[in-house]
Amino acid sequence: MALIKSISGIRGTIGGDQGEALTPIDIVKFASSYATFIKRRAGIKSRYKVVVGRDARISGEMVQSIVNHTLSACGVDVIDAGLSSTPTVEMAVVFENADGGIIITASHNPKEWNALKLLNEKGEFLNSEDGETILKIADNAEFYFADVENLGIVTKKEYSGRHLEAVLSYPLVDTEAIYRSGFTAVLDAVNSVGGVIVPQLLESLGVKVIKINCEPNGRFPHNPEPLPENLTELSAKVVKEGADFGIAVDPDVDRLVFINEDGNAFGEEYTLVAVADYILKNRPGATVSNMSSTRALRDITELAGEQHFQSAVGEVNVVNEMKRVGAVIGGEGNGGVIVPDLHYGRDSLIGIALFLSHLANERCTISQLRKKYPDYFMSKKRVELSENINTQAIFDEIKRRYSNERVSDIDGVKIDFDSQKMWVHLRKSNTEPIIRVYSEAANFQAAEAIADKIIQEIKSI
Repeated sequence: MALIKSISGIRGTIGGDQGEALTPIDIVKFASSYATFIKRRAGIKSRYKVVVGRDARISGEMVQSIVNHTLSACGVDVIDAGLSSTPTVEMAVVFENADGGIIITASHNPKEWNALKLLNEKGEFLNSEDGETILKIADNAEFYFADVENLGIVTKKEYSGRHLEAVLSYPLVDTEAIYRSGFTAVLDAVNSVGGVIVPQLLESLGVKVIKINCEPNGRFPHNPEPLPENLTELSAKVVKEGADFGIAVDPDVDRLVFINEDGNAFGEEYTLVAVADYILKNRPGATVSNMSSTRALRDITELAGEQHFQSAVGEVNVVNEMKRVGAVIGGEGNGGVIVPDLHYGRDSLIGIALFLSHLANERCTISQLRKKYPDYFMSKKRVELSENINTQAIFDEIKRRYSNERVSDIDGVKIDFDSQKMWVHLRKSNTEPIIRVYSEAANFQAAEAIADKIIQEIKSI
Protein backbone atom coordinates (compact mmCIF):
# COMPACT_ATOMS: atom_id res chain seq x y z
CA MET A 1 0.00 0.00 0.00
CA ALA A 2 1.45 3.35 -1.01
CA LEU A 3 2.06 6.16 1.46
CA ILE A 4 -1.15 8.18 1.76
CA LYS A 5 -0.77 11.94 1.99
CA SER A 6 -3.81 14.00 2.89
CA ILE A 7 -4.72 17.35 4.43
CA SER A 8 -4.81 15.76 7.90
CA GLY A 9 -1.32 14.24 7.70
CA ILE A 10 0.38 11.15 6.32
CA ARG A 11 -0.17 7.46 6.91
CA GLY A 12 1.28 4.22 5.71
CA THR A 13 2.55 0.83 6.75
CA ILE A 14 5.70 0.35 8.81
CA GLY A 15 8.20 -1.82 6.95
CA GLY A 16 8.13 -3.06 3.38
CA ASP A 17 9.58 -1.51 0.26
CA GLN A 18 10.54 2.15 0.36
CA GLY A 19 7.92 4.22 -1.41
CA GLU A 20 5.23 1.80 -0.28
CA ALA A 21 5.51 2.46 3.44
CA LEU A 22 5.79 5.14 6.09
CA THR A 23 9.58 5.27 6.37
CA PRO A 24 11.80 7.17 8.84
CA ILE A 25 12.71 9.47 5.92
CA ASP A 26 9.01 10.28 5.38
CA ILE A 27 8.57 10.97 9.09
CA VAL A 28 11.50 13.40 9.17
CA LYS A 29 10.32 15.12 6.00
CA PHE A 30 6.78 15.73 7.18
CA ALA A 31 7.67 16.59 10.78
CA SER A 32 10.12 19.16 9.40
CA SER A 33 7.48 20.53 7.04
CA TYR A 34 5.04 20.84 9.93
CA ALA A 35 7.66 22.72 11.96
CA THR A 36 8.06 25.20 9.09
CA PHE A 37 4.27 25.56 8.87
CA ILE A 38 3.72 26.33 12.55
CA LYS A 39 6.56 28.85 12.58
CA ARG A 40 5.04 30.69 9.63
CA ARG A 41 1.60 30.53 11.22
CA ALA A 42 2.71 31.73 14.65
CA GLY A 43 5.02 34.47 13.37
CA ILE A 44 8.34 35.49 14.92
CA LYS A 45 8.65 34.20 18.50
CA SER A 46 11.51 33.34 20.82
CA ARG A 47 10.22 29.75 21.26
CA TYR A 48 7.76 27.46 19.47
CA LYS A 49 6.00 24.57 21.17
CA VAL A 50 4.25 21.41 19.90
CA VAL A 51 2.52 18.63 21.90
CA VAL A 52 3.22 15.09 20.64
CA GLY A 53 1.37 11.97 21.81
CA ARG A 54 0.75 8.45 20.53
CA ASP A 55 -1.49 5.44 20.82
CA ALA A 56 -0.05 2.09 21.91
CA ARG A 57 0.60 0.52 18.52
CA ILE A 58 3.88 -1.38 18.18
CA SER A 59 5.66 1.25 16.06
CA GLY A 60 4.46 4.21 18.10
CA GLU A 61 7.49 4.71 20.32
CA MET A 62 9.86 4.53 17.34
CA VAL A 63 7.83 6.99 15.27
CA GLN A 64 7.42 9.39 18.18
CA SER A 65 11.14 9.38 18.88
CA ILE A 66 11.82 10.46 15.29
CA VAL A 67 9.09 13.13 15.42
CA ASN A 68 10.27 14.53 18.76
CA HIS A 69 13.88 14.87 17.68
CA THR A 70 13.06 16.16 14.21
CA LEU A 71 11.01 18.96 15.76
CA SER A 72 13.87 19.63 18.15
CA ALA A 73 16.28 19.80 15.20
CA CYS A 74 13.97 22.42 13.68
CA GLY A 75 14.19 24.55 16.83
CA VAL A 76 10.75 23.58 18.18
CA ASP A 77 10.19 22.65 21.82
CA VAL A 78 8.33 19.37 22.27
CA ILE A 79 5.93 18.44 25.04
CA ASP A 80 6.04 14.64 24.94
CA ALA A 81 2.62 13.43 26.12
CA GLY A 82 3.65 9.79 25.65
CA LEU A 83 0.82 7.26 25.58
CA SER A 84 -2.24 9.46 25.09
CA SER A 85 -5.64 9.27 23.46
CA THR A 86 -6.27 11.50 20.46
CA PRO A 87 -8.71 13.74 22.40
CA THR A 88 -6.18 14.03 25.24
CA VAL A 89 -3.54 15.40 22.86
CA GLU A 90 -6.09 17.79 21.35
CA MET A 91 -6.91 19.18 24.78
CA ALA A 92 -3.24 19.28 25.80
CA VAL A 93 -2.49 21.70 22.95
CA VAL A 94 -4.93 24.13 24.57
CA PHE A 95 -3.72 23.39 28.12
CA GLU A 96 -0.16 24.24 27.06
CA ASN A 97 -1.05 27.20 24.82
CA ALA A 98 1.05 25.36 22.23
CA ASP A 99 1.51 26.22 18.57
CA GLY A 100 0.20 22.83 17.45
CA GLY A 101 0.17 19.11 18.04
CA ILE A 102 1.00 15.83 16.37
CA ILE A 103 -0.86 12.62 17.16
CA ILE A 104 0.93 9.42 16.18
CA THR A 105 -1.89 7.01 15.45
CA ALA A 106 -3.43 5.18 12.53
CA SER A 107 -6.75 5.17 14.38
CA HIS A 108 -8.71 2.01 13.50
CA ASN A 109 -6.21 0.71 10.91
CA PRO A 110 -4.42 -2.62 11.58
CA LYS A 111 -1.24 -2.85 13.65
CA GLU A 112 1.21 -2.47 10.73
CA TRP A 113 -0.13 1.03 10.02
CA ASN A 114 0.87 4.30 11.62
CA ALA A 115 0.33 7.97 10.86
CA LEU A 116 1.12 11.55 11.77
CA LYS A 117 -2.10 13.48 12.39
CA LEU A 118 -1.59 17.22 12.56
CA LEU A 119 -3.30 19.80 14.79
CA ASN A 120 -3.43 23.59 14.80
CA GLU A 121 -2.97 25.85 17.83
CA LYS A 122 -6.60 25.21 18.88
CA GLY A 123 -6.00 21.47 19.12
CA GLU A 124 -8.16 20.91 16.04
CA PHE A 125 -7.35 19.08 12.82
CA LEU A 126 -6.02 21.25 10.02
CA ASN A 127 -8.36 22.53 7.35
CA SER A 128 -7.78 21.73 3.67
CA GLU A 129 -5.89 24.95 2.98
CA ASP A 130 -3.43 24.39 5.82
CA GLY A 131 -2.99 20.74 4.88
CA GLU A 132 -2.20 21.65 1.30
CA THR A 133 0.35 24.19 2.54
CA ILE A 134 2.23 21.49 4.47
CA LEU A 135 2.18 19.13 1.49
CA LYS A 136 3.70 21.88 -0.68
CA ILE A 137 6.37 22.62 1.93
CA ALA A 138 7.27 18.91 1.91
CA ASP A 139 7.29 18.67 -1.88
CA ASN A 140 9.58 21.71 -2.15
CA ALA A 141 11.75 20.77 0.85
CA GLU A 142 11.19 24.23 2.34
CA PHE A 143 12.28 23.26 5.84
CA TYR A 144 15.20 24.54 7.85
CA PHE A 145 17.12 23.20 10.82
CA ALA A 146 18.28 25.15 13.86
CA ASP A 147 21.89 25.74 14.88
CA VAL A 148 23.18 23.97 17.95
CA GLU A 149 22.38 26.86 20.30
CA ASN A 150 18.73 26.91 19.26
CA LEU A 151 17.67 23.25 19.28
CA GLY A 152 14.25 22.57 20.75
CA ILE A 153 13.89 21.04 24.22
CA VAL A 154 11.92 17.80 24.73
CA THR A 155 9.92 17.66 27.98
CA LYS A 156 7.75 14.75 29.12
CA LYS A 157 4.35 15.56 30.61
CA GLU A 158 1.15 13.63 31.36
CA TYR A 159 -2.29 15.03 30.49
CA SER A 160 -4.74 12.17 31.01
CA GLY A 161 -5.52 13.40 34.53
CA ARG A 162 -6.49 16.87 33.32
CA HIS A 163 -8.58 15.38 30.53
CA LEU A 164 -10.45 13.18 33.02
CA GLU A 165 -10.99 16.12 35.38
CA ALA A 166 -12.48 18.15 32.54
CA VAL A 167 -14.86 15.32 31.64
CA LEU A 168 -15.93 14.60 35.22
CA SER A 169 -16.57 18.29 35.92
CA TYR A 170 -18.55 18.86 32.70
CA PRO A 171 -21.93 20.31 33.79
CA LEU A 172 -24.12 17.70 32.12
CA VAL A 173 -22.17 14.69 33.42
CA ASP A 174 -24.43 13.40 36.21
CA THR A 175 -21.89 11.61 38.38
CA GLU A 176 -24.39 11.04 41.20
CA ALA A 177 -26.93 9.31 38.97
CA ILE A 178 -24.23 7.09 37.48
CA TYR A 179 -22.93 6.19 40.94
CA ARG A 180 -26.44 5.31 42.14
CA SER A 181 -26.98 3.03 39.15
CA GLY A 182 -24.14 0.72 40.14
CA PHE A 183 -23.34 -0.23 36.56
CA THR A 184 -21.09 -3.11 35.56
CA ALA A 185 -19.32 -2.73 32.22
CA VAL A 186 -17.08 -4.93 30.10
CA LEU A 187 -14.41 -2.93 28.25
CA ASP A 188 -12.55 -3.95 25.09
CA ALA A 189 -9.78 -1.42 24.42
CA VAL A 190 -8.05 -3.48 21.70
CA ASN A 191 -4.76 -3.44 23.69
CA SER A 192 -4.17 0.26 23.17
CA VAL A 193 -4.27 3.44 25.21
CA GLY A 194 -7.99 3.10 25.95
CA GLY A 195 -7.05 0.23 28.24
CA VAL A 196 -5.43 2.78 30.55
CA ILE A 197 -7.63 5.88 30.46
CA VAL A 198 -11.13 4.42 30.03
CA PRO A 199 -10.99 2.26 33.19
CA GLN A 200 -9.83 5.34 35.11
CA LEU A 201 -12.89 7.23 33.92
CA LEU A 202 -15.32 4.39 34.64
CA GLU A 203 -13.94 3.72 38.09
CA SER A 204 -14.17 7.45 38.89
CA LEU A 205 -17.88 7.18 38.04
CA GLY A 206 -18.40 4.17 40.30
CA VAL A 207 -18.71 1.70 37.42
CA LYS A 208 -17.37 -1.82 37.97
CA VAL A 209 -15.05 -2.57 35.04
CA ILE A 210 -14.35 -6.03 33.62
CA LYS A 211 -11.39 -5.65 31.27
CA ILE A 212 -10.57 -7.59 28.14
CA ASN A 213 -7.78 -6.59 25.74
CA CYS A 214 -6.71 -3.69 27.93
CA GLU A 215 -2.93 -4.22 27.95
CA PRO A 216 -1.45 -1.25 26.04
CA ASN A 217 1.05 -3.25 23.99
CA GLY A 218 -0.32 -2.50 20.51
CA ARG A 219 -0.88 -6.17 19.69
CA PHE A 220 -4.48 -5.90 18.54
CA PRO A 221 -6.31 -9.17 19.27
CA HIS A 222 -8.78 -8.54 16.44
CA ASN A 223 -9.42 -6.01 13.70
CA PRO A 224 -9.32 -2.74 15.69
CA GLU A 225 -12.25 -1.08 13.95
CA PRO A 226 -15.12 -1.25 16.51
CA LEU A 227 -17.69 -2.98 14.30
CA PRO A 228 -20.00 -5.78 15.53
CA GLU A 229 -18.16 -8.47 13.55
CA ASN A 230 -14.95 -7.54 15.39
CA LEU A 231 -16.53 -7.47 18.86
CA THR A 232 -17.76 -11.04 19.26
CA GLU A 233 -15.51 -11.63 22.30
CA LEU A 234 -16.88 -8.51 23.97
CA SER A 235 -20.48 -9.46 23.25
CA ALA A 236 -20.01 -12.95 24.67
CA LYS A 237 -18.29 -11.58 27.78
CA VAL A 238 -21.12 -9.10 28.47
CA VAL A 239 -23.67 -11.94 28.44
CA LYS A 240 -21.46 -14.32 30.44
CA GLU A 241 -20.77 -11.76 33.18
CA GLY A 242 -24.33 -10.45 33.29
CA ALA A 243 -22.95 -6.95 32.72
CA ASP A 244 -25.15 -3.92 32.08
CA PHE A 245 -23.34 -3.12 28.84
CA GLY A 246 -20.09 -3.44 26.92
CA ILE A 247 -17.87 -0.61 25.71
CA ALA A 248 -15.46 -0.72 22.78
CA VAL A 249 -13.09 2.03 21.66
CA ASP A 250 -10.64 2.15 18.78
CA PRO A 251 -6.86 2.38 19.38
CA ASP A 252 -6.78 6.18 19.79
CA VAL A 253 -10.09 6.45 21.69
CA ASP A 254 -11.99 8.81 19.40
CA ARG A 255 -14.63 6.24 18.38
CA LEU A 256 -17.09 4.79 20.88
CA VAL A 257 -19.39 1.77 20.57
CA PHE A 258 -21.72 0.11 23.08
CA ILE A 259 -22.93 -3.48 23.38
CA ASN A 260 -26.36 -4.15 24.92
CA GLU A 261 -26.81 -6.37 27.96
CA ASP A 262 -28.09 -9.14 25.64
CA GLY A 263 -24.86 -9.08 23.59
CA ASN A 264 -26.35 -7.26 20.61
CA ALA A 265 -24.79 -4.08 19.28
CA PHE A 266 -26.37 -0.77 20.31
CA GLY A 267 -25.14 0.45 16.92
CA GLU A 268 -22.19 2.75 16.24
CA GLU A 269 -24.51 5.14 14.41
CA TYR A 270 -26.61 5.44 17.56
CA THR A 271 -23.83 6.43 19.98
CA LEU A 272 -24.13 10.03 18.79
CA VAL A 273 -27.94 9.80 18.63
CA ALA A 274 -28.22 8.81 22.29
CA VAL A 275 -25.74 11.43 23.50
CA ALA A 276 -27.48 14.09 21.41
CA ASP A 277 -30.84 13.07 22.85
CA TYR A 278 -29.48 13.65 26.35
CA ILE A 279 -27.89 16.98 25.43
CA LEU A 280 -31.09 18.23 23.77
CA LYS A 281 -33.14 17.34 26.85
CA ASN A 282 -30.92 19.69 28.83
CA ARG A 283 -29.70 22.29 26.37
CA PRO A 284 -31.54 23.56 23.26
CA GLY A 285 -29.61 24.05 20.04
CA ALA A 286 -28.66 22.71 16.65
CA THR A 287 -27.02 19.36 15.91
CA VAL A 288 -24.56 18.41 13.15
CA SER A 289 -23.45 15.14 11.59
CA ASN A 290 -21.79 14.26 8.32
CA MET A 291 -23.75 13.34 5.23
CA SER A 292 -23.13 9.60 5.62
CA SER A 293 -24.49 9.43 9.17
CA THR A 294 -27.90 8.12 10.20
CA ARG A 295 -31.10 10.11 9.70
CA ALA A 296 -32.06 9.21 13.29
CA LEU A 297 -30.12 12.24 14.56
CA ARG A 298 -32.20 14.53 12.37
CA ASP A 299 -35.39 12.85 13.62
CA ILE A 300 -34.66 13.31 17.31
CA THR A 301 -33.38 16.85 16.74
CA GLU A 302 -36.55 17.92 14.95
CA LEU A 303 -38.66 16.14 17.60
CA ALA A 304 -36.95 18.40 20.14
CA GLY A 305 -37.91 21.43 18.05
CA GLU A 306 -34.35 22.12 16.90
CA GLN A 307 -32.52 22.14 13.56
CA HIS A 308 -30.17 19.49 12.23
CA PHE A 309 -27.41 20.32 9.75
CA GLN A 310 -25.17 18.11 7.61
CA SER A 311 -21.53 18.55 6.65
CA ALA A 312 -19.14 16.93 4.23
CA VAL A 313 -17.55 13.73 5.54
CA GLY A 314 -14.49 14.30 7.76
CA GLU A 315 -14.08 15.54 11.31
CA VAL A 316 -12.77 18.96 10.29
CA ASN A 317 -15.84 19.49 8.12
CA VAL A 318 -18.20 18.55 10.96
CA VAL A 319 -16.36 20.94 13.28
CA ASN A 320 -16.55 23.81 10.78
CA GLU A 321 -20.30 23.31 10.36
CA MET A 322 -20.80 23.08 14.13
CA LYS A 323 -19.06 26.42 14.52
CA ARG A 324 -21.07 27.95 11.68
CA VAL A 325 -24.45 27.03 13.18
CA GLY A 326 -23.47 27.16 16.87
CA ALA A 327 -24.33 23.47 17.42
CA VAL A 328 -24.63 22.10 20.96
CA ILE A 329 -23.60 18.61 19.86
CA GLY A 330 -22.23 16.99 16.73
CA GLY A 331 -20.14 14.19 15.39
CA GLU A 332 -20.01 11.29 12.99
CA GLY A 333 -21.95 8.07 12.69
CA ASN A 334 -18.82 5.98 13.25
CA GLY A 335 -19.14 6.46 17.01
CA GLY A 336 -17.51 9.90 17.05
CA VAL A 337 -19.00 12.37 19.57
CA ILE A 338 -17.99 16.05 19.55
CA VAL A 339 -19.03 18.20 22.54
CA PRO A 340 -18.06 21.74 21.54
CA ASP A 341 -17.83 23.40 24.93
CA LEU A 342 -15.35 20.72 26.05
CA HIS A 343 -13.33 20.77 22.82
CA TYR A 344 -13.89 20.47 19.09
CA GLY A 345 -12.79 16.88 18.61
CA ARG A 346 -14.24 13.37 18.71
CA ASP A 347 -13.88 12.18 22.29
CA SER A 348 -14.95 8.78 23.63
CA LEU A 349 -14.43 9.83 27.25
CA ILE A 350 -17.01 12.62 27.26
CA GLY A 351 -19.17 10.35 25.08
CA ILE A 352 -19.10 7.61 27.76
CA ALA A 353 -19.81 10.04 30.61
CA LEU A 354 -22.78 11.64 28.83
CA PHE A 355 -24.17 8.32 27.55
CA LEU A 356 -24.08 6.85 31.06
CA SER A 357 -25.65 10.01 32.49
CA HIS A 358 -28.49 9.54 30.00
CA LEU A 359 -28.85 5.83 30.73
CA ALA A 360 -28.87 6.45 34.49
CA ASN A 361 -31.51 9.16 34.25
CA GLU A 362 -33.71 7.11 31.93
CA ARG A 363 -33.60 4.23 34.46
CA CYS A 364 -33.81 1.55 31.83
CA THR A 365 -31.59 -1.09 30.30
CA ILE A 366 -29.40 -0.14 27.38
CA SER A 367 -31.48 -2.26 24.98
CA GLN A 368 -34.62 -0.44 26.18
CA LEU A 369 -32.87 2.87 25.54
CA ARG A 370 -32.07 1.79 21.98
CA LYS A 371 -35.75 1.01 21.36
CA LYS A 372 -36.61 4.64 22.05
CA TYR A 373 -34.94 5.68 18.77
CA PRO A 374 -36.14 5.20 15.18
CA ASP A 375 -34.78 2.15 13.40
CA TYR A 376 -32.74 2.75 10.27
CA PHE A 377 -30.57 0.32 8.35
CA MET A 378 -27.53 1.25 6.31
CA SER A 379 -25.96 -0.29 3.22
CA LYS A 380 -22.36 0.48 2.24
CA LYS A 381 -21.30 -0.41 -1.29
CA ARG A 382 -18.81 0.70 -3.91
CA VAL A 383 -18.42 1.02 -7.66
CA GLU A 384 -15.04 0.33 -9.22
CA LEU A 385 -13.96 2.99 -11.72
CA SER A 386 -11.84 2.57 -14.81
CA GLU A 387 -9.10 5.07 -15.55
CA ASN A 388 -9.96 8.55 -16.90
CA ILE A 389 -13.61 8.34 -15.83
CA ASN A 390 -15.11 11.79 -15.28
CA THR A 391 -16.65 11.33 -11.85
CA GLN A 392 -18.10 14.83 -11.78
CA ALA A 393 -20.02 14.16 -15.00
CA ILE A 394 -21.54 11.07 -13.35
CA PHE A 395 -22.54 13.10 -10.30
CA ASP A 396 -24.03 15.86 -12.45
CA GLU A 397 -26.17 13.36 -14.36
CA ILE A 398 -27.40 11.71 -11.14
CA LYS A 399 -28.31 15.17 -9.78
CA ARG A 400 -30.27 15.90 -12.97
CA ARG A 401 -32.17 12.62 -12.80
CA TYR A 402 -33.18 13.18 -9.18
CA SER A 403 -33.74 16.93 -9.27
CA ASN A 404 -37.26 16.47 -7.87
CA GLU A 405 -35.83 15.12 -4.62
CA ARG A 406 -33.80 17.01 -2.01
CA VAL A 407 -30.25 16.90 -3.42
CA SER A 408 -27.01 18.17 -1.90
CA ASP A 409 -23.64 18.38 -3.65
CA ILE A 410 -21.41 19.66 -0.83
CA ASP A 411 -19.69 16.25 -0.76
CA GLY A 412 -20.29 14.20 -3.88
CA VAL A 413 -24.06 13.82 -4.27
CA LYS A 414 -26.62 13.01 -1.59
CA ILE A 415 -30.26 12.38 -2.47
CA ASP A 416 -32.82 12.55 0.34
CA PHE A 417 -36.09 10.76 -0.41
CA ASP A 418 -37.88 12.51 2.44
CA SER A 419 -41.30 11.01 1.80
CA GLN A 420 -39.79 7.54 2.29
CA LYS A 421 -37.31 8.53 5.03
CA MET A 422 -34.51 7.17 2.87
CA TRP A 423 -31.26 8.56 1.43
CA VAL A 424 -28.32 7.59 -0.75
CA HIS A 425 -24.90 9.27 -0.75
CA LEU A 426 -22.28 8.99 -3.51
CA ARG A 427 -18.67 10.02 -2.83
CA LYS A 428 -15.48 9.59 -4.80
CA SER A 429 -12.72 8.02 -2.74
CA ASN A 430 -9.59 10.12 -2.22
CA THR A 431 -7.36 7.04 -2.08
CA GLU A 432 -8.92 4.47 -4.45
CA PRO A 433 -10.48 4.55 -7.96
CA ILE A 434 -14.00 3.94 -6.60
CA ILE A 435 -17.28 5.68 -5.85
CA ARG A 436 -18.62 4.87 -2.39
CA VAL A 437 -22.38 4.35 -2.34
CA TYR A 438 -23.93 4.61 1.14
CA SER A 439 -27.68 4.36 1.65
CA GLU A 440 -30.11 4.19 4.55
CA ALA A 441 -33.77 3.25 4.88
CA ALA A 442 -36.31 1.94 7.37
CA ASN A 443 -35.31 -1.64 6.49
CA PHE A 444 -32.16 -3.20 5.10
CA GLN A 445 -33.85 -4.47 1.93
CA ALA A 446 -34.93 -0.96 0.97
CA ALA A 447 -31.45 0.42 1.67
CA GLU A 448 -29.90 -2.29 -0.52
CA ALA A 449 -32.46 -1.72 -3.26
CA ILE A 450 -31.87 2.03 -3.62
CA ALA A 451 -28.09 1.50 -3.53
CA ASP A 452 -28.29 -1.17 -6.25
CA LYS A 453 -30.54 1.06 -8.36
CA ILE A 454 -28.10 3.97 -8.17
CA ILE A 455 -25.14 1.66 -8.92
CA GLN A 456 -26.85 0.40 -12.06
CA GLU A 457 -27.47 4.00 -13.13
CA ILE A 458 -23.81 4.89 -12.54
CA LYS A 459 -22.74 1.94 -14.69
CA SER A 460 -25.15 2.90 -17.45
CA ILE A 461 -23.82 6.47 -17.49
